[in-house]
Amino acid sequence: MGTKTLLAGLALLLLIPGSAAAQTSAALRVGTSGDYAPFSSWDDSTPDGVDGFDVVVARAYAEERGLALEFVPFSWPSLLSDLAQERFDVAASGITVRPDRSLAGRFSVPLAESAAVVLVHEQVHVKDLDQLDQRRFRIGVNAGGHLERVARERFSQATLVSIPENQTVLRTFQQLGVDAVVTDTLEAPGWEAQVEDVKRLGPFTRDRKALLVHPDRAELAADLDRWLMAREADGSLTRLRRRWLTGAPARPLASPLEALVAATDERLALMPWVVAAKRRDVLPIADPPREARVLEAGLAAVAEAAASAGRPAPPDEVVLAFYRAQVEAAKQVQLRAGRDESFVPQQPIPDLQDELRPALIRIGERIAQLLVALPDGLGEAHVARTCRDGLRSPWLDDREEGRLARALYELASWRRAAPPAPAASGAEAEPEPAAEPAQRDSSRASQPATNGSAILTP
Repeated sequence: MGTKTLLAGLALLLLIPGSAAAQTSAALRVGTSGDYAPFSSWDDSTPDGVDGFDVVVARAYAEERGLALEFVPFSWPSLLSDLAQERFDVAASGITVRPDRSLAGRFSVPLAESAAVVLVHEQVHVKDLDQLDQRRFRIGVNAGGHLERVARERFSQATLVSIPENQTVLRTFQQLGVDAVVTDTLEAPGWEAQVEDVKRLGPFTRDRKALLVHPDRAELAADLDRWLMAREADGSLTRLRRRWLTGAPARPLASPLEALVAATDERLALMPWVVAAKRRDVLPIADPPREARVLEAGLAAVAEAAASAGRPAPPDEVVLAFYRAQVEAAKQVQLRAGRDESFVPQQPIPDLQDELRPALIRIGERIAQLLVALPDGLGEAHVARTCRDGLRSPWLDDREEGRLARALYELASWRRAAPPAPAASGAEAEPEPAAEPAQRDSSRASQPATNGSAILTP
């Protein structure tokens, strides 16, 4: 189903009395680049002049929530400054999750995964990335984005050509202005179709894509996550990925378990900066009083998230086991990064109190909400595999990873061991939460689409 059909469906929704779309009373400003297919591309054939995976997701959310939608263009070098200046509420343009952006806002649950690759003209006789890393080779890359950063880390000898606009990167490559270009596994198929005689090298990263919300918009971020998890559960996001994201992983990335592991990984990715800041400020890695406060705050956050969701909170001992595992993993990553002679922290090192800890608190709020959202019925092996794949810090060893996996499994299975709570007099018992979406794929095709899933169907 194409964009015109999708828009027609949205128009019908607007005509339904009492629907969310019929009660539009507020605005949602969405920052988008318009230069990064398949996530965001300027398109004059659409009413708002832009289309793509993230754009369709933003439209559907706004329609269901009854929000007037405004797309605000941004350039990649100005993304974080524009967000800080509140030019938009949320950025939706295939935003890569990385530590400096965690400091600047609130990431949503992940929507996609990609990996950096290089496209090389066949006439350039190189067999791998190492051979390409020579001064005589010119490598084009979009200026100011994630790919420029990873290109500079990977290619220290080659001549990198930083090009301001992403479409100009492709044109420069087509016109043989550079020997190679850095792109990713989701953008590359579209570029390969437009350039003859190219070969692909890599991948050399693994990246998550998510929406990036202004740090002060906690309620918006939490509501987006709830909505995205619901759209993952009903199969809508899976259908959108098939429509827009060629080669994207088939896993339900916005499901509670996948999202919780991703949030834990995002937290661990800040630990190298944490140890660098502690060294600069002459502070110890271990801080028992602060660790105790982290555990207390975790308990309180989970209790609040459970009350907000109308669900029972897990037992304190189960919650504490997870937070203790998280604290221990964070300390071990700090210790190993600090001892690693090859580790050079990205400059400037953020302030521990004013930048790093607020970011950790924001991630912690999302972790608490996702803990409460974990469904029953997750198998221990499935949880372990998800942790093994999703916890990607090079300084995290198997012991800490296993401890986190066991704690998550206990969080997902405590209801099985607990006696059922009696329903309140005259009230219906709360229904059991749905099984993890990955275990329900075979049944989704026969289920009718409703609400957001109808909006999202491509």
